[in-house]
Amino acid sequence: MSSCLRHKIIKDGFIINFMADEKKHWADLAAERVIKKNGKRNRYVCAAGITPSGTIHIGNFREIITVDLVARALRDKKKNIRFIYSWDDYDRFRKVPKNMPKQYLLQKYLGTPIVDTPDVFDCHKSYAEHFEKELEEGLPVVGIKPEFIYQHKKYRKCEYAEEIKYILSKKKEIRKILDKYRKEPLPGDWFPLGVYCEKCKTDNVKIINYDDNYKIKYGCICGYSNEIDFRKKGVVKLSWRCDWPMRWHYEKVDFEPGGKDHSTVGGSYDTGKLIIKELYNEDAPLYVMYDFLTIKGAGGKISSSLGNVITLKDCLEIYEPEIVRFLFAGTRPNTEFAISFDLDVVKIYEDFDRLEEKYYTKKADERDKRIYELSSIDLKKNRPKRIGFRHLTMLVQIHSDAKKISKNREILERAACAKNWVEKYAPEEFRFKLHEKIPKDVLNRLDK
Repeated sequence: MSSCLRHKIIKDGFIINFMADEKKHWADLAAERVIKKNGKRNRYVCAAGITPSGTIHIGNFREIITVDLVARALRDKKKNIRFIYSWDDYDRFRKVPKNMPKQYLLQKYLGTPIVDTPDVFDCHKSYAEHFEKELEEGLPVVGIKPEFIYQHKKYRKCEYAEEIKYILSKKKEIRKILDKYRKEPLPGDWFPLGVYCEKCKTDNVKIINYDDNYKIKYGCICGYSNEIDFRKKGVVKLSWRCDWPMRWHYEKVDFEPGGKDHSTVGGSYDTGKLIIKELYNEDAPLYVMYDFLTIKGAGGKISSSLGNVITLKDCLEIYEPEIVRFLFAGTRPNTEFAISFDLDVVKIYEDFDRLEEKYYTKKADERDKRIYELSSIDLKKNRPKRIGFRHLTMLVQIHSDAKKISKNREILERAACAKNWVEKYAPEEFRFKLHEKIPKDVLNRLDK
């Protein structure tokens, strides 16, 4: 079969023939594969997660909604689903993003757990919590309600102690797997975990001795050293390449996507699937690679560290929740696309309205029907009342009070998006202002 007749969207040998399955949505195909791969289960676990090292942008949101769409497809097949979202807030704070205030203060916390880094906006308990809550408050608006897991709590409560011990006992096997993809082999004194110093709180620590049980002796560059029992002191953290497959096993994950950075040859998914097979004799979860997003007109990958970020909240200012979902439900995960804030916004609304009309007049084909269903948050029996977005951009400039346009909730929500778009992003030709009185200079010109 030629490459144009098929499209690879899931790694590890899972090839979907989209030409043969063009009537099926990719989320339904993935759900079918989850069931086929894992057999009948009382519950299927779908997972996502991120390190809250900076603003959680719309590119990060792509992972969340990819999982949500597959989870919804599984639920539509009458399956019981657990959708977990891990906040990797026990990771070290590695780099200060350029869009953060108080840069000098944040520099002091490099190497400490993100959860122990202060909130530079002074509104949450920590830097990590600030970005966690920002996303958590926005997700229900677009119909996504995962179970949140805070990894700093799991580690500090020593819940992974037995898993850590087991992984340490398999250090040689893990090193052999990782060395397959390294230019330089890992040093002989390498350990698959780090330690946070109990005095200076950073991970600038070297493991001096491990007793092959639960005790680790470490020394920090600050001069402090100690021996700890990681069943009692949660100051150790597995390295990412071991942490990820450990959690696949621990949470019994059936499906989890990953970005291009995790999906390269020798990337963390490649090593993770070898580690989980070697250590636990289990297969890695079914995996979908999702591509990066760009911002229309800005170009390049969205990056928290570079500061060029657009958040879910930013998108919801101009896009209705269903249309945010539509952008992702209507695009295969491995396809790069741009989030538009320019004139394309009008076209996107028009495309959605045409899809909605086809759905309720029963003229949509199976694929379009499914895209609309997966875009909906609360699928209604009757077609919602709509005013076209283009027309609304004029009405919101004529009427200062949106209730003069309509009292219908859906229309008012769209009107608010239209108003935001006109004020913030619309080209000049879309903007106008009505005068209550004719200006004198205009009258003078008329008199002449």
